[in-house]
Amino acid sequence: MREITVPAQVVSPRTMNTTDFVLRQARLETNPPLFSRRNADNVWVDISAKEFHADVCAIAKGLIASGIQVGDRVGIMARTRYEWSLVDFAIWFAGAVSVPIYETSSPSQVAWNLGDSQAVAVIAETAAHENVIRQAAQNEGLTTLKDVWQMDGDGLDALRDAGRDVADDVLEVHRTSNGLDDVATIIYTSGTTGRPKGCMLTHHNFVELSENALAVLGSSVVAPGSQTIMFLPLAHVFARYISVLAIAGGAKVGHTPDIKNLLPDLQSFKPTFILAVPRVFEKVYNSAALKAEGDGKGKIFAAAAQTAIDFSRASQGGRVPMVLKAKHALFDRLVYGKLRAAMGGNVRHAVSGGGPLGERLGHFFQGIGLQILEGYGLTETTAPITVNRPERIKIGTVGAPLPGNAVRIADDGEILAQGVCVMKGYFGRDDLTEEAFVDGWFRTGDIGELDDQGFLKITGRKKEIIVTAGGKNVVPALLEDQIRADAIVSQCLVLGDNRPFIAAIVTLDEEALPQWGRHHGLPEGITVAQAAKEPAVLDAVQRAVDKANGSVSHAESIKSFRIVDTDFTEGSGHLTPSLKVKRAQVLKDFDAVVEEIYTARKPA
Repeated sequence: MREITVPAQVVSPRTMNTTDFVLRQARLETNPPLFSRRNADNVWVDISAKEFHADVCAIAKGLIASGIQVGDRVGIMARTRYEWSLVDFAIWFAGAVSVPIYETSSPSQVAWNLGDSQAVAVIAETAAHENVIRQAAQNEGLTTLKDVWQMDGDGLDALRDAGRDVADDVLEVHRTSNGLDDVATIIYTSGTTGRPKGCMLTHHNFVELSENALAVLGSSVVAPGSQTIMFLPLAHVFARYISVLAIAGGAKVGHTPDIKNLLPDLQSFKPTFILAVPRVFEKVYNSAALKAEGDGKGKIFAAAAQTAIDFSRASQGGRVPMVLKAKHALFDRLVYGKLRAAMGGNVRHAVSGGGPLGERLGHFFQGIGLQILEGYGLTETTAPITVNRPERIKIGTVGAPLPGNAVRIADDGEILAQGVCVMKGYFGRDDLTEEAFVDGWFRTGDIGELDDQGFLKITGRKKEIIVTAGGKNVVPALLEDQIRADAIVSQCLVLGDNRPFIAAIVTLDEEALPQWGRHHGLPEGITVAQAAKEPAVLDAVQRAVDKANGSVSHAESIKSFRIVDTDFTEGSGHLTPSLKVKRAQVLKDFDAVVEEIYTARKPA
């Protein structure tokens, strides 16, 4: 199959916009909780639809009283927290356009987003964030920026006070000034290559994509009464879209800004569904395996993991042998139930995006009773183009298009997208917008294939395909994902463009190292730099490389690797906020390592 179009199941009035989702929930007699936040006693306290609506209106009135006009751009720079969504909807109620900024951004990055979008104001989380914004404004001469309000200070209260004299009908004029065709937000791409581009996502994108997603997920995943805890950055399109979708569906959202607190937060909040990037699921699996090994139950966990995978595969095939059913039931009592309890006990679904999960992990989690619905999309597509659904899932793929979306595979294998998800264009860059489309289809830059049932499989990134000196085309993700799944490995970058053979740079997982080291004879307190030279670590990485090589031809296999003594992180400039590796930056910063690989020896 080369093309599939799934007709929309819901078509909304052209006058509708994203704010109508809040009104939908606030008008219900049940007044459902839309959010929950921790109080001073660290207890989760619900915020009802009516409470959320009232506070959104109060802050929106403050924005209007402060001079925010319809169509003005207003930045948001904060960690993932309740107030992020609060001010996001307040900006929309005021008829303005929100511009997310990652809270880890440098002054130059902040200056680019605010300057390029011509933002007139910013709502920041802390004094430190405000200082970064003011430094950016001063250094770059951001003449359009007039106001900065602070969440942790008295900024939101000041807005509430400022808006007390703004009449309800004035607010309603602002709120209804935008229809489906108008821009709701400008989200800047993560910037793995070049300057970030401002993707103009419309109210149509959020409204129609949410309504059509609810048509197929609203009774099972994002149903009224369901709840999720948000820990991915809301500045990223994936978390942002799910946050809007939750309000549209009447689901409750909690927030945790620090992933280090994720486990206790999962246990106290007890979500019914979660969303994460593949690296999170890899860490959950590896941590469980290392803990079992530390407790002397490594063989039991390995057997349980394989049984979960076999059970899932057999279930997908339509027939589960009785012996496998019995083994699965036994391990459900011994292992799987404990894993589910560690995630709060109520999680039944997880939405995965931002990169390929891998078939083995998909089957493992499905087998333990946590169904991972892997999807695919970009900032330019408001997140999901395709997604697996509980009743229509094929593990190892990213699902079929959501209603209202379409996928086409170009002659060179590139995935093209069309439909309610696709952005209006790049802000102020008609030239880039024109380049991004061909015959009305958005060019994703990814390579993939459609099976005969319309399920999409991602095979690589078009710009990242490696062509060796011998002319062999290699898709690095096929190797990188498998190596990164090993417990001791954090990141892997495959090399070989215009080189005689394929190689790799590998980093170690600093969090997993202490426990891994204890079970492999490493000295207590060993550092990552020291571990990178240990024979046990080198052997473990070599085994991971050998296993990955088994999935490709000899010409595509990794012939040499180096473990570097520092990890790729967002702080180091080697990862985007959505945890994608900035390939060009790594190659630049580790140029000496790359050259050493290719001058050291000539593999067979």
